[in-house]
Amino acid sequence: MMYPFPTHDELKDLILLAKREDLGSGDVTSELIVAPDKIGVGTLLQKEVGVVCGLPIVEMICGAYDERLRVEQIPGFHLEIIEGRFSDQRVMPLMRLRGPMRSLLAAERVILNFLQNLSGIATQTQRFVRRIEGTGAKIYDTRKTLPGMRALAKYAVRCGGGFSHRIGLYDAVLIKDNNIASVSMKDLPAFLASVVSRSRSQNSARTIEVEVDHLDQFREVIKVDGVDIVLLDNMDCPRMQNAVEIRNAAGKKGKLALEASGGVTLETVRSIALTGVERIAVGAITHSAPALDIGLEVEE
Repeated sequence: MMYPFPTHDELKDLILLAKREDLGSGDVTSELIVAPDKIGVGTLLQKEVGVVCGLPIVEMICGAYDERLRVEQIPGFHLEIIEGRFSDQRVMPLMRLRGPMRSLLAAERVILNFLQNLSGIATQTQRFVRRIEGTGAKIYDTRKTLPGMRALAKYAVRCGGGFSHRIGLYDAVLIKDNNIASVSMKDLPAFLASVVSRSRSQNSARTIEVEVDHLDQFREVIKVDGVDIVLLDNMDCPRMQNAVEIRNAAGKKGKLALEASGGVTLETVRSIALTGVERIAVGAITHSAPALDIGLEVEE
């Protein structure tokens, strides 16, 4: 696999939560209709053009429902080959599940919920990545993820060709407008220099990013050494291009990265990339990605 998938220990609580939410005290329909000794075989099918993502979780979910459920690779469609791969086939087999029919039917919806969501994120990310090919910019995710799904969502972004911003509040410094609302413009460079110094004394490798809303603020921020990234919040393309020119004239190209953020769409992302910014943060790839159509066809 190209990217590290979250471990079973990292996901077991999330899987058990999904199981309790869906299965509750039992599948009353299957108990009425399906004999307890009936064995079933289910084939997972990708039914829509896109990037399949999340297949390693299928075996984890099966184990949480019934240890007798088995995941079988389809010849020519091994997990290492198809995970994170774009397919333009309308119907593509992914893997088979074999075991007690009741358990298979009980696990079906949870398996599909995870796969459809993660594959949707990976596919939407790749759409953005393809729009900016050749510009030198990269697509980054945000913290706009569903509770409990962050590690999986960020994995899916990487499968789609995107990059991960900070994981949470704990692994990078991002000084936003609300953090500096009480700091005057003339005091801003000294304030930021103090923050940079204290952060470096705690962790010299920690990334430090500052959000700005306008170019006057940007001019003050780039006076400060040690800031790694400046986030240009909700700026139009002419102002972003101006920020790039100001940064380059200050001799900080290659030392200070610029990140566009706010309302980025598939229609606007290439224009943004052509301004010269190195990073484009897109919340929509995790919070608004449409699910990819994946189904499970079950037979005895």
